[in-house]
Amino acid sequence: MRLKFTKMHGAGNDFVVVDATRAPFTLDARGIRRLADRHVGIGFDQMLVVEPARSRDTDFYYRIFNCDGGEVSQCGNGARCFVRYVHDRGLSAKNPLRVETRSGIIEPRLETDARVTVNMGVPVFEPARIPFVAERRASTYALEVGGRTLEISAVSMGNPHAVQVVADVDAAAVASDGPLIERHSRFAERVNAGFMQIVDRRHIKLRVFERGAGETLSCGTGACAAVAAGIARGLLDSPVTVETRGGALEIAWPGEAQPVSMTGPAQSVFEGEIEV
Repeated sequence: MRLKFTKMHGAGNDFVVVDATRAPFTLDARGIRRLADRHVGIGFDQMLVVEPARSRDTDFYYRIFNCDGGEVSQCGNGARCFVRYVHDRGLSAKNPLRVETRSGIIEPRLETDARVTVNMGVPVFEPARIPFVAERRASTYALEVGGRTLEISAVSMGNPHAVQVVADVDAAAVASDGPLIERHSRFAERVNAGFMQIVDRRHIKLRVFERGAGETLSCGTGACAAVAAGIARGLLDSPVTVETRGGALEIAWPGEAQPVSMTGPAQSVFEGEIEV
């Protein structure tokens, strides 16, 4: 079988997007891992699948698979590419779209400057809902990692994040601590590990070691989680420019019980077909 795809990226976080609105998506985890291989496949951080709506009040269903083949609930940079793909392919002219994911409904919107804004939903801080093992909700938690104690904030943006503040994001131990945090026993579903350097109250630098993908050039939900955690701790003021290795995102959060909005780029790179 030949699979048609579009290669896209959002601030360097790269995707393969597949249209499954007319035929069901049938690739298994092994097939996804093979296509994700940057040497013998296409290469991507995540695969995004556009499916028909499953409920009357939405326009599409959005599925996300990490490069290890595992399906996840949310991907912010992918959501921007999703709406760009849908419009570019003529699948819908609605703006904004209502898109269902495993973690709920998002509303991505094309802006006049070609960027995309996504309502990413309300951040979750309650440990049991992240899920994260803790006796009660707190702004920070002590996490034992590699014989050291790290101070992290735990938050879910439809997927779990552990965010720590570092003095210099370029010197942060992302490669060594990232895998240890990702698989820490206190995170039952694994976790995305964020390393945040505060430049000023409206500007941060961020690196994220994503569960199932490793460090990526940009992580949209990671940016949302970092900003929400920083504002909740009194360290940041909305809106915040998040500088990633792949580009800049703008994150706004009014505060408790309010949704986070994310604005950033979404670009097509090329289209192709591959035997699967």
